[in-house]
Amino acid sequence: MYYDLSGEWQVTLDDGTNQTAQLPGTLDENGIGHKDKGENQWHPDENLGNVKDKLDSGAPIATRFTRKYTYEGQAKLTKRIHFIPESGKRVFLEVERARCLRLFVDGKGVKCFTQGTISTPYVFEVTGLLTGNNEITLLSDNSYPKLPHDDIVYSSAATDETQTNWNGVIGYLRLRVENSVFLSKVFIYPNKNKINVKIEISATKSYSGKLNIQSEALKRTFCTEIQLKKGKTKLAFDNLELLEDVQLWDEYEGNLYILTVQLTGADTKTQTFGVREFGENEEGRLALNGRTIFLRSEANCAEFPETGHPPMGVDKWIEILKLFKSYGINCMRFHSHCPPQAAFDAADQVGMMMQPELSHWNPRNAFESEESFEYYQLELKQLIQMLANHPSFVMLTFGNELWTGELGHTRMDMLLSQAHQLDATRLYANGSNPHYGTIGCDANSDFYTSQIFFTKDYPLRGTFQATSEKGKDEVRIAGYVNNQYPNAMTNYDQTMDKLRKTYQKPVFGFEVGQFEVLPDFDELNKFKGVSEPINYQLIKKRADELGLLGEWKKYVEATGELSRIGYREEIEAAMRTKNLSGISLLGLQDFPGQGTALVGMMNSHLEPKPFAFARPEEFQKFFRDQLPLVLLPKYTYEDGEMLEVEIQVANFGKTDLDGPIRFCLSGDNFQTCGELDKVLCSKGKITDAGRINLLLHIDKATQLELQVEIDEARNAYPVWVYPKVNPICPEYIYETEHFDERAKKVLNAGGKVYLSPRATKEAMPMSIQTQFTTDFWSVGTFPAQSGGMGQLIDVEHPIFRDFPTQTHTNWQWWAMASQRAVILPRVMHAIITEMDSYAYMRPMAQLIEWSCGKGKLLFSSMGLQNLQQYPEARALLSSIYRYMNSGEFDPKQEISMDVIEMLVK
Repeated sequence: MYYDLSGEWQVTLDDGTNQTAQLPGTLDENGIGHKDKGENQWHPDENLGNVKDKLDSGAPIATRFTRKYTYEGQAKLTKRIHFIPESGKRVFLEVERARCLRLFVDGKGVKCFTQGTISTPYVFEVTGLLTGNNEITLLSDNSYPKLPHDDIVYSSAATDETQTNWNGVIGYLRLRVENSVFLSKVFIYPNKNKINVKIEISATKSYSGKLNIQSEALKRTFCTEIQLKKGKTKLAFDNLELLEDVQLWDEYEGNLYILTVQLTGADTKTQTFGVREFGENEEGRLALNGRTIFLRSEANCAEFPETGHPPMGVDKWIEILKLFKSYGINCMRFHSHCPPQAAFDAADQVGMMMQPELSHWNPRNAFESEESFEYYQLELKQLIQMLANHPSFVMLTFGNELWTGELGHTRMDMLLSQAHQLDATRLYANGSNPHYGTIGCDANSDFYTSQIFFTKDYPLRGTFQATSEKGKDEVRIAGYVNNQYPNAMTNYDQTMDKLRKTYQKPVFGFEVGQFEVLPDFDELNKFKGVSEPINYQLIKKRADELGLLGEWKKYVEATGELSRIGYREEIEAAMRTKNLSGISLLGLQDFPGQGTALVGMMNSHLEPKPFAFARPEEFQKFFRDQLPLVLLPKYTYEDGEMLEVEIQVANFGKTDLDGPIRFCLSGDNFQTCGELDKVLCSKGKITDAGRINLLLHIDKATQLELQVEIDEARNAYPVWVYPKVNPICPEYIYETEHFDERAKKVLNAGGKVYLSPRATKEAMPMSIQTQFTTDFWSVGTFPAQSGGMGQLIDVEHPIFRDFPTQTHTNWQWWAMASQRAVILPRVMHAIITEMDSYAYMRPMAQLIEWSCGKGKLLFSSMGLQNLQQYPEARALLSSIYRYMNSGEFDPKQEISMDVIEMLVK
């Protein structure tokens, strides 16, 4: 029986604040606390006007959401209750989701019956203390005395970058009444075609009677006589046989059963459970119920801006998990935190795998302090026991990007041993991306999830932050996506071959993606709760000052489309890798902190952004369990070339695929379709499925689509084909790399100039290095990157009449997009705009035309003259010449020669 303690409580703070609050709830939600000051920012940045040693403490917070109310310290929560338990009953006060918590009844301290943690409930026994008129006091402290404060507040469990370091109680707050002898714990562990049941009984007197275990999943009811002494007794009943036709819990299949344990004359408990086997197979791959799977994971960082904390209800979590499922996700990684138990109840029903972590992010000296090791031992034990009966709970790590020394690693090994002893039906690792991958795999961990294996020469993802001692003018974002001419063949087989020499367990990628998208300002209308999106408002203000608001949605759309292209390449590269067990994205939801990292298809409110690029069905086209893969050696071709590609089928679904590969290459006035021989693509395998050889013959530049399918699994790829051209500048156009005297003379005489400097900082002092993708995570976190966000292309411009393109950057633009963009003196209309990070918002262009003097000037920062080895660059230059030689070349936008001289040397 439960007695609800929710409702009105009195809150007293150390600063003298004394007011009522509704619990469950946080101080933020009750309007209690102080102003969130600019000095509290985690990522101060000079470009954002908040560099730490120059910061006005009253400055607005430009790098994350601002809490309307904030408070760190002890809060006294008091309530008078009127409850008299039945004679002989035991009474417990339970608090779900608090910070550091102590209980007093009428001023008397009460010890914990079950010690709580940030992730698990507190349970206090108050038997004999309640008389019908009692003052209950909870001392709640979010400054974490005697705990590893920095490790906790750096983590997603308590960082103001996402969840907030709230104070209060957000889960159940209740009294639980039990008999003098009761079942305090029931744990059910699947073991192939059997289950093991562990039971803990708490008794204030001796007991003798029958214990029955029954379930519709069991072949028979188990019954035994037991005799108990006063105190806690642990019992284990192993190898209880399951029915042959028991339904397994599986990916997207929430098959659940109920088990009932009865102590005759004393207590009865029912417990939901699922039957599943999760681990590694003989190939060192992740396997679920004996089937090799590919992990399609998402890193959740506890972004809930309306409340500042995760939802506590099962229905809301079902909604959230189904939304992620609609994008193709089959596993949720909870970055340095563990969601409430309601999330696992929901995941059990939805069939979603879950990977929580300890509330731990320490990239310096993890576990080396006594307080850290002691606390995380407790949190690990309590988490494993709390989640024991959830089939969705499949993996756990000890935190995010942990870095430590010899002592810390010794203690990691001790924690791994503790976890395995507690529950061997899950997999555990000493960290997610420990040491950023620089020390390789940990032999005692059950899996390895990281960005690299020792060095970036052995990557497990295709994009990394830019780092350069020379500065941002000399470097692009690291990784093959931005530094290797594009293809659809790249994989991580070399990394896995190297790794497999010393490590034979499952491996999957870590925080893959992180492609920034410009903010959708319509989300500003959705903030009604504890957060103020001042960082978004500052960006909108800057866009308004630049006169960009009218066109802003085009900017969002263009960056979003490019972001999705980047995510697709990352995902398919992982799926092309034969020994890789999956990929974990960062991420599908915007991250509102760390300099404002809006990398998602969904906004911070977990809503798909209202643009075509963000539709779940579009993302799921390439993020699914069964996917044909076309190994394109390149995306751009010339008329007369052969398209020669291998076809693979990645099948990590529940059924084999058996049939012919059907293909169709089609576009404007072009279509070639066919069928390859029948092939069996067994589940759990990547199968070589055949080869396509097609002659490409077109009359004009054309974008084609290559579609492939087997059974119901299908995929499609863009291919661009260009006529053979040898672009020659027309006689009456002066082409130059320098704004020299002749250029000025031609313009003053009313002539035409094509100004195309080399794509270097020396040639264009007012320019930035650009790259193919949008920027990585955020400039605030990784300031070495230049900040370019990709191209916004005026598709209606006559130049593109013979050069097919979308408004956003796509693979045919890779060579040109990876050059430079000139910084303009003001916002101007460009044929190709280079969009900028919201940290800078510089007006930039890669292709722009002006009226200058009496003449006409077309300017390119892409250095096309040095890219003529690429058919797409030849085609673009040919289109530029054709346009400039036509009557359509009549720019109205004016610029002075003095400005050009500043832009180009």
